[in-house]
Amino acid sequence: MRWVYIAAGIALYIKMLVFPNPAMEAMDLTIVETVVQDTGVPNAVSGIIFRNRLYDTIFEVVVFTLSIMGVRFLLANEQPSCTIYQFTDNPSIVLARLGATIAALVSIELAIRGHLSPGGGFAAGVAGGTAIGLVAITSSSKWMEAIYKRWKAAILEKVSVLIFIIIAVLSLIGLELPHGSVGMLVSGGWIPILNILVALKVALGSWAAVLIFIRYRGLL
Repeated sequence: MRWVYIAAGIALYIKMLVFPNPAMEAMDLTIVETVVQDTGVPNAVSGIIFRNRLYDTIFEVVVFTLSIMGVRFLLANEQPSCTIYQFTDNPSIVLARLGATIAALVSIELAIRGHLSPGGGFAAGVAGGTAIGLVAITSSSKWMEAIYKRWKAAILEKVSVLIFIIIAVLSLIGLELPHGSVGMLVSGGWIPILNILVALKVALGSWAAVLIFIRYRGLL
């Protein structure tokens, strides 16, 4: 039977190399162009995520929220770690903080202009979380927690999720903002706002997870 599987794999590989995909030839770029026209944003991926499959995106945001809550719940009864592993040499600290600054700027750019160019809310949130993680491994954990509490980041995270769900529901029932001109910063209806909310949610959720793992595990 092993030779049958090998022969079938080789035949499938030859088929992919020799025979073209007729579906792709027929579609050309009409689907992408249709998405751009329907959503009013040049980034068709953002258009699909926040319009064509917005129902799925709502639950993706909810699942991420539940995962952060799960981390807090599972580690709530553990003793905080006595040792916190961080960078101590100056070159590593300088490079990490420089990387954090660059990641934070990239996060803001992707959140604001994610509907016009490659990027979007999830990518912006990951970049923001990366910036927070780089700061966390070069700074005092108590200082990080004090800032987290001072800015009420936990409340802001939950509020961003609620606002995202409300706007998503409005979009699903057909209440949309004007699309504006394709390629302009203020265009695409709800999509730019949803991008920013997702970026905020992912970045703040990552911040919470980083603080929890540092407190109970001593490292990221």
